[in-house]
Amino acid sequence: MPVDKPTQALLEQIAIAVRVLDFSSLDKAAATALHAALADQLEYHNHRYYVLDDPSIDDAEYDRLFQALLQLELGAPELGSAESPSRRVGAKPLGSFDSATHKIPMLSLDNVFSADALRDFDKRLRARLATRSRPESSAASSDAPIVKASTGQLPLDYICEPKLDGVALSLSYENGILVQAATRGDGRVGENITDNARTIASVPLRLRGNDFPAQLEVRGEVVMPITEFNQFNQNALAAGEKVFVNPRNAAAGSLRQLDSRITAKRPLQLFAYSIGHHAEGAIDATHFETLQALKRWGFKVNEHVHRAATIDECIEYCEHLAQLRSSLDYAIDGIVFKINDFSLQSELGFVARAPRWAIAFKFPAEEASTTLVDIDWQVGRTGAITPVAKLEPIFVGGVTVSNATLHNADEIERLDVRVGDRVVIRRAGDVIPQVARVDLSARPSSSQQASGKPRIPSQCPVCNSTVERLDGEAVLRCTGGLVCRAQLKQSIVHFSSRKALDIDGLGDKLIEQLVDTQLIANVADLYLLSQDQIASLERMADKSARNLIESLERSKATELGRFLYALGIREVGETTASNLANHFGTLAAIESASLDALLEVSDVGEIVAAHVVAFFANAENTQLIERLVQQGIGWPVIVVDSESSKDLPLHGQTWVVTGKLINMTRDEAKADLRALGAKVAGSVSSKTNCVVAGPGAGSKLDKAQALDVEVIDEQEFLARRADWLDG
Repeated sequence: MPVDKPTQALLEQIAIAVRVLDFSSLDKAAATALHAALADQLEYHNHRYYVLDDPSIDDAEYDRLFQALLQLELGAPELGSAESPSRRVGAKPLGSFDSATHKIPMLSLDNVFSADALRDFDKRLRARLATRSRPESSAASSDAPIVKASTGQLPLDYICEPKLDGVALSLSYENGILVQAATRGDGRVGENITDNARTIASVPLRLRGNDFPAQLEVRGEVVMPITEFNQFNQNALAAGEKVFVNPRNAAAGSLRQLDSRITAKRPLQLFAYSIGHHAEGAIDATHFETLQALKRWGFKVNEHVHRAATIDECIEYCEHLAQLRSSLDYAIDGIVFKINDFSLQSELGFVARAPRWAIAFKFPAEEASTTLVDIDWQVGRTGAITPVAKLEPIFVGGVTVSNATLHNADEIERLDVRVGDRVVIRRAGDVIPQVARVDLSARPSSSQQASGKPRIPSQCPVCNSTVERLDGEAVLRCTGGLVCRAQLKQSIVHFSSRKALDIDGLGDKLIEQLVDTQLIANVADLYLLSQDQIASLERMADKSARNLIESLERSKATELGRFLYALGIREVGETTASNLANHFGTLAAIESASLDALLEVSDVGEIVAAHVVAFFANAENTQLIERLVQQGIGWPVIVVDSESSKDLPLHGQTWVVTGKLINMTRDEAKADLRALGAKVAGSVSSKTNCVVAGPGAGSKLDKAQALDVEVIDEQEFLARRADWLDG
């Protein structure tokens, strides 16, 4: 363990080692002892420099210690253990990253954007705690807040932490030694980047002290300091190398290098902010005390962490940190507020994707001013025509922006935006940049008159078909349907997607080539392609062409619901398509269904029903379907509400499946439910009988709980399914 004042004997050993760099006369025991002494001193000075910002030796002296360690390990490689400071220079490149499963999910946080929303968050917590009984262990604890008898108010204190704009990292320690580092990934499974994490100087390879649990997971945020980021980019420019767009991308790209020696050259820092999984041991009762423990164990904890006694103090902290933001040497995009008391955290629990006891306050979106060069109208898969602002490139929110959405024609009218205007662009996080407002005082004289207003297209910019705008809708739509080339490419992408016909090997680029070379003019033409035609295309060969032909052939055997979904009928998603198929049983029955008949289907309202009727009323669509069927696309017969189906255990019930399932896919779960007689809906209502909720379930789970609908997990569903099948 590193010490402040090494013994005289230890100092003499280190001095000799640094001076002579000759260890040939040392026996194994002496070499091991000297290596431990050097490692201790290096980690001690490393901690003072990178964590405490209080170095006690100069760089040259540190380098001499480090060279002595490397020389010693060169003669005795077995000394270079995983926790040796030499591991900070990186290891040999990996072929790929292994996956790493988090024992406790790394969940995201819900966001708020105003002081009122923070107060509402506080009220929700108080209301929930007031209506639920406290566990006996918490009530008996001297650390647990006590409800004041006179006011009925529960004193809640919060921990306020800057929300660093970096990359989340999980560090696992066993007996104080770093054994694994993993990215957040999807919150449950990340990537094992242990070799890379070891190169970060502020990541302890060994924990300091001796009061930590035998197993401990520490979570933190990896950032690249802004000054280091700027210097790194300057050096890259001078060397003619690629520069990073912003510090967050720099941190993420550095952490995901397969060659950890590259990561070692990147100026990364880790700020620890919480613990995750841990063995039974000395874990404090509050989050604030735990942060102090993390400091003792050798971690860097953000210096602006603040403890607030009330939500009003939290709001004051927002204003304080907003003023400091521009002076910080790391990027932040908000503040995280957490209930301090762990027993209250446990009582409050979690919703599907986030803890109830924490919230992220996001700073207002970043804005910048530039010139509107033009307005482009883009056509999407459903025929929606969207205006896009073409801009003089501007750096905002960490990226260079040259395009921004104008949403629809109503937004153009509301903003009164015109080509040549100075416009303010807003970008928050990963949200698509948008035009926030127009600087009317800077409007050029050429745009002052009403004639300067942008022209709303009456014809599709791609196929010249008539543009329609339905009552109550802000969106313009091309009526060209299958004859519109813009919609054609996207409709084929949708038709071949995994949840539709699942045509493996038919990617976006290949679809573009097939359409651009006029080898296909609609989805039915896919099944007329020859292997030679496909092989003649760019980046295609005989093997890949043969594989695609085989995939097309396999896709002919499908299900009616998948086929309906593949057709791309407006508002008809996967679940609605399946419900239509199970309700009517045949394609012919759906094609001829009236509006009233369609409204009897679960999940089908007036808008969806109208779109279905309109789709099958179009002769081009029905002719295309006939061609697809003639070319061999088919599906099993669906028995609709027969006498035997009435005996099924779930007949007449409506179920919803949400979240990620472990032992089966959601599609498999839905198929099982339908086989048992249930209708499977895509949304939760008061008519829903049960919800199967896996990890990651969100709004559907919340609505089910609000409506008091039964909710079961996957294991319970599997157990019930087994009982139903046995019965």
